[in-house]
Amino acid sequence: MKKYRIIILICLIFTVILGLATKFYEGIFSEWLNNSFSSIFYEAFWIFLVIFIRPQLPPGLVAFLVFLVTSLLEFLQLWKPPFLQAIRATLIGRLLLGNTFVWWDFLYYILGCTLTWIFLHYTMSEK
Repeated sequence: MKKYRIIILICLIFTVILGLATKFYEGIFSEWLNNSFSSIFYEAFWIFLVIFIRPQLPPGLVAFLVFLVTSLLEFLQLWKPPFLQAIRATLIGRLLLGNTFVWWDFLYYILGCTLTWIFLHYTMSEK
């Protein structure tokens, strides 16, 4: 279990680095990378974080729950009360809560959850 948690921690670190790199990339396809593709790493981050904290949880269940919660957060972007707008005005708030509802984000949420679940499934089968 210790080796598994170390692998998850390394994945968590790389996910943060890759996620931030895609979120702030400037160049060809930057709008797509910043606003859509980075959602894959957003999903992976939350899954890796939960699995790191509770490694005994089934990765499929964690991926499903992360998808549900992040989908709820996506719909929450349609609600614009002052307190949420104040949070979204900060970098951390924008990274964690987002600020613009986009239907296409759900595709990237599904992709991020599925790819992370597949990775964890094979990683767990080797522990």
